[in-house]
Amino acid sequence: MRTLIVYDSLHGNTAQVAQAIGDALAGEVVVRRAGEAAGAEVKAFDLLIVGSPTHGGRPTEAMQGWLDRIPPAVLQGILVAAFDTRFSTRLVRVFGYAAPRIADSLEKKGATLLVPPTAFFVKGREGPLKEGELERAARWAQEIIASKLSEKSEQQGARALPSLDQPPG
Repeated sequence: MRTLIVYDSLHGNTAQVAQAIGDALAGEVVVRRAGEAAGAEVKAFDLLIVGSPTHGGRPTEAMQGWLDRIPPAVLQGILVAAFDTRFSTRLVRVFGYAAPRIADSLEKKGATLLVPPTAFFVKGREGPLKEGELERAARWAQEIIASKLSEKSEQQGARALPSLDQPPG
């Protein structure tokens, strides 16, 4: 399986999470910062994972720019997952978070979301990551793979089942 992980990071926390996710995955894994990834290259991968810090209730400008530059046809049929890094305050909850917005952007362009968007938490505005978050990122990576395998199995099962619209042949 080929996986592309694209992230942006302001203080290094999201970069650490992206790398932990990548380290937990088998197969070919490419981890790139948003400014170094080409949107068109996504088509060469089986799985796309995208992460950004929550910045003003949204992904960073660099991440949003990368998402905006992906041609819609490239994401058709691509399996995706989205994450963000954030700290917990009431004010942030008012404006929202990056991961759901990333997931929405990807889905609007035709991607298939494998798991709900998730968050990894930092202490304060600049971090560091809260204790245990890198381990949780590795577990989340395994959940993504389990979801991918489940979806693949369901697709194969659906193809193997006879159509109920037609009489058996």
